[in-house]
Amino acid sequence: MKFIVCQEPGSFQIQEKEQPQLKKGEALVKMKRIGICGTDLHAYKGNQPFFTYPRILGHELAGEILEIGANEQGLQAGDRVGIMPYVSCKTCVACQAGKTNCCTSIAVLGVHTDGGMQEVINIPVDLLLPANHLDWADIAIIEPLAISAHAIRRSQLTSTDTAIVMGCGPIGIGIMAFAKAEGAKVIAVDINDERLAFVKEKVGIEHTVNVGEADAMDQIKALTANELAQVVFDATGSKQALESGVNYMAHGGRFVLVGLFKGDLSYFHPFIHARETTLLCSRNATLEDFQYVMNKLEQKQFPVNSFVTHTVPFLSLPDHFDDWLKPETGVIKAMLEL
Repeated sequence: MKFIVCQEPGSFQIQEKEQPQLKKGEALVKMKRIGICGTDLHAYKGNQPFFTYPRILGHELAGEILEIGANEQGLQAGDRVGIMPYVSCKTCVACQAGKTNCCTSIAVLGVHTDGGMQEVINIPVDLLLPANHLDWADIAIIEPLAISAHAIRRSQLTSTDTAIVMGCGPIGIGIMAFAKAEGAKVIAVDINDERLAFVKEKVGIEHTVNVGEADAMDQIKALTANELAQVVFDATGSKQALESGVNYMAHGGRFVLVGLFKGDLSYFHPFIHARETTLLCSRNATLEDFQYVMNKLEQKQFPVNSFVTHTVPFLSLPDHFDDWLKPETGVIKAMLEL
């Protein structure tokens, strides 16, 4: 069978190996769709934290079970499944508290261990999500949307809050959609007018601000009666955004860091102290978040067809990946099809 490996930054190789055999406690799964995410882009560029090469990427996965033993979920060959790509120990202090998303020894498929960019893969049965009721594209975007849903849950957002979401990429779009579903007032900020237009037209976000404009802060103040936002989400991973996001936060507000920057951040302490800032990090997602997203997708409460902008055959990845690094290509979510 064929697989694609990121041999080193800037280099993908198509290679072949024997198809894996079914192992106890696992299922043999044929990949059907593989979403491309920011982690994959950062890994390819060589600036992804917690990463080593060579690595088979891919953790936004939709598959069909080829073989499986007896299991509590009643899954069987031929079933469609989503995959939770977070392998947790289940015994550490975080896992015991229900926070398997930040397990002390977590191994994320496609990041810490080889992922789904291979035709067939063995997956622990307890990571499989029954998904016969969803389309392949729906299944493949469960994971990134679960990250968005987890950020919303971490923030304790309410319907009376104003939420500013920095970054109109896939995670930011998910946060906007779910914040809007909770009844919050949502303001999208970015430096790309095309992406701001996208979230307005396709996601229904009424208020957008290009923070590259000189009067951006005045626009935000006007939209919030000078109070700014009770909750600010960073979904960029940009050092500048991560450090400046507190400027958009109301006194007593929460700043949720969803994007990941490989380096140090600094804040002027009197500024964040005066606001009694709650600074939160949001990492990965839990089963509860995955189930929330699957429910939203089943109810057609997310614009999947607009969200998935580029779909190409699996083995053509090396021919397209460089283009997906360029904002001018209009990519929101790219996907491989097998």
